[in-house]
Amino acid sequence: MSADLPAAATLSRLDLKTLRLFAAICAEGTLNGAARRAAIAPSAVSKRLAELEHALGCTLLTREPRGMRLTPAGETLLHHTRRMLASAEQIALELAEHARGVRGFVRVLANLSAIVEFLPEDLQAFLAAQDGIRVDLEERPSGGVVAGVEEGFADLGLCADNTDTRGLTAYPYRSDRLVLVMPAGHPLSGRGAVALADSLDYDHVGLHAESSIYAALRDEARRLGRPLRLRMHVPSFDAICRMAQVGLGLGTVPERVYALLGPPMRLTAVPLTDPWAARTLRLVVRPGALPPAAALLLEHLRAAGR
Repeated sequence: MSADLPAAATLSRLDLKTLRLFAAICAEGTLNGAARRAAIAPSAVSKRLAELEHALGCTLLTREPRGMRLTPAGETLLHHTRRMLASAEQIALELAEHARGVRGFVRVLANLSAIVEFLPEDLQAFLAAQDGIRVDLEERPSGGVVAGVEEGFADLGLCADNTDTRGLTAYPYRSDRLVLVMPAGHPLSGRGAVALADSLDYDHVGLHAESSIYAALRDEARRLGRPLRLRMHVPSFDAICRMAQVGLGLGTVPERVYALLGPPMRLTAVPLTDPWAARTLRLVVRPGALPPAAALLLEHLRAAGR
């Protein structure tokens, strides 16, 4: 294929069946693995890949002793392939819902704090008032929320205020404060409040490495020139509380999360006095007009926050 072939002609070669097969090759790492997944002969997979590379005018995968390796062009195609396949699946799901009477969808990405602390009640009130609108909610770390909204995977995002929102429009949503959770007999449990510096002689249990709360703890410890004695990462607030309950380390959670989870576990909470521990969660959207259902949800959440 010549390099000056119009983009429209190139796009005509990127049918969903071929893209699914390309994604299967990348996932399996071998042509045989992709053939088993697609239930076709390995020779057919190899032929389809060769035709795709010829149509695009570039090599997408190179063969190595341990399997197939993506070239830079292949990495670009895989990135867009995943988005296209996800969009195609979402189109099918949403059209089926419209056929059953649904009048709008809103795709929302939110960090764990927003999902546990505030969204359940706010979404319940919104959906009760807006019959026929569906909300697709997915949890991501704050940085992933911004990236997902920026790339069009979601209409609306909720993230921590220490997140770079890049070119997105941001609105304040809700405020919270971080606290340390610990068993009642912990040496810090009798304090009215503590700075993170006061806790660095003790073990900590943290959220996953991409979470904004863990990033705040790590950055403050670095600023103080002291190590954060992180015993383990865990994926959720209830896991932090359970680990703190059995004495594996101090946990850092929003105060409202402690109110929901801590008392049944007989945990004590001590507020953090550090300025970064008082947070504002933010709503983020792409600039410009939102779809009608998303605009309704944005206004509802902004009003709830006010």
